[in-house]
Amino acid sequence: MPLKAGDEIPEVALYEMTESGPASVQTSELFSAKKIAVFALPGAFTPTCSKAHLPGFVTKSDELFRLGIDDILCISVNDAWVMSAWGQQQNADRIRMLADGSADFTDAIDMSVDLTAKGMGVRSHRYAMIVDDGTVSWIGIDAPGQFEQSSAESLEKALKGG
Repeated sequence: MPLKAGDEIPEVALYEMTESGPASVQTSELFSAKKIAVFALPGAFTPTCSKAHLPGFVTKSDELFRLGIDDILCISVNDAWVMSAWGQQQNADRIRMLADGSADFTDAIDMSVDLTAKGMGVRSHRYAMIVDDGTVSWIGIDAPGQFEQSSAESLEKALKGG
């Protein structure tokens, strides 16, 4: 069953690019004692992800921080090099671009989708969530092929109590 409000984030390693190359970061480090906005998507450089999903969070980042978010995380089943390059191309300076290359996190929260028939392999469903000190307080999951519940606007509305 996919992650839902009230669930705790499982302990898994994700990866992000550093000056020394890819480095692992544990979910406990990312989510402990913080209010985090997370969004995940099927793949870096894919059409909806590049034209709407990530750009929406880039545009709304100031407002999300103003509403009490400590960090914004973008997670995709890609490697750290791809996530870093995509973040640079999208001017996502205020968003941590995290790689889940083996889909360990995605599988642990039951958000994986098999897109092998489309040549993409195992990927993530499109979703966004607010995590308070390691516990999901809100989550929006889009149906396959849709982009609405996981938008920056939906997450912002949830932060405002709507």
